[in-house]
Amino acid sequence: MTDKYVLYGAEFSLYSGKARSYLRYKRIPFDEVLSSLQVYRKIIIPNTGVRFIPVVKTPAGEYLQDTSHIIDTLETAFVERPVLPATPRQRLASLLLELYGDEWLLMPAMHYRWNHDNLPFIYDEFGRMLFPRWPGFVQRVMGKRVAARFSGLLPRLGISDANRDAIEDWFENDFLSALNEHFTNHAFLFGGHPTIGDFGLIGPMYAHLYRDPAPRKIMREIAPNVAAWVERMNKAGDISGDLLAGDAVPESLTPVFRRMFDEHWPVLTDTAIQLGNWAQEHSGSEVPRIIGEHRFSIGGVTETRAILPHSIWKMQRPLDYYRSLSGADKQQTDEFLQDVGGLDALQFQPPVTLTRVHNKLQLAG
Repeated sequence: MTDKYVLYGAEFSLYSGKARSYLRYKRIPFDEVLSSLQVYRKIIIPNTGVRFIPVVKTPAGEYLQDTSHIIDTLETAFVERPVLPATPRQRLASLLLELYGDEWLLMPAMHYRWNHDNLPFIYDEFGRMLFPRWPGFVQRVMGKRVAARFSGLLPRLGISDANRDAIEDWFENDFLSALNEHFTNHAFLFGGHPTIGDFGLIGPMYAHLYRDPAPRKIMREIAPNVAAWVERMNKAGDISGDLLAGDAVPESLTPVFRRMFDEHWPVLTDTAIQLGNWAQEHSGSEVPRIIGEHRFSIGGVTETRAILPHSIWKMQRPLDYYRSLSGADKQQTDEFLQDVGGLDALQFQPPVTLTRVHNKLQLAG
């Protein structure tokens, strides 16, 4: 038995970037194994029951899947350098930004990857990952075939010709602009070391929006401080610092939170409501990954996207923490939420609760 963990992932895999950065920051010894087709067939699927990366294998032989579950599990085993802030406002804000990065930043990540000039690079990436021993020209052909399945996911996320300009306007002129100003004065979201919020953002911001050629050029030109943050996050094992005193959440993050509550939160609440309706009409506890479609808006443009129950499992994390607060902690957190337009949003109570059993979503209770 080895003392090292094993990360099954890929450099261009969105959530692999989150897990890798976390393992480095925590200084957890690990080896990374490329998730080739053979690795999927012989290791990932038999040991997790699903086809998603990253997967982390522990020295005891346990296979962990889903980055939030991976981090929650490893935080209990490696208590040094915690990524969950100890104070209520920073912890809630960090959990909200993990949710935002994991679920909403999928849109610009997927849009810039598949609707901009990245395709030769991406075809090569898929080919090298899945077929590492094949000749280069065969890798490119096979990579193109596999990549087509992922580009076909754009409508599921609500990405279309109708709203591509709105997505780019939000990402470049709102999100990147706010973060570029923020990282002028702060090394990470809440001070001197990364939190769960930083790790939520780094997945899409590294694998798609920093590594892919087209968005990397945009980021470096209009948001160099964000590009520098991405680079710090990938060397996070070298980082030592303190979070901001007084449980402070910098005002420079307010535009990010306001946009989240204006556009992402309504999608989450409607997803939760639709999931509750679905649960009343279906027997059994296992929940599919898609339960229909609904309308949403970004930048004033309305489009249709899939209803994705997994986002509710992620939404439960900040909601559960918020409901655990009382007294002065709750009062101070409510003041922060009021300032960023999220106080009413956090009063929402999903009609059903989700849990994960053998890496699949189930209705709790």
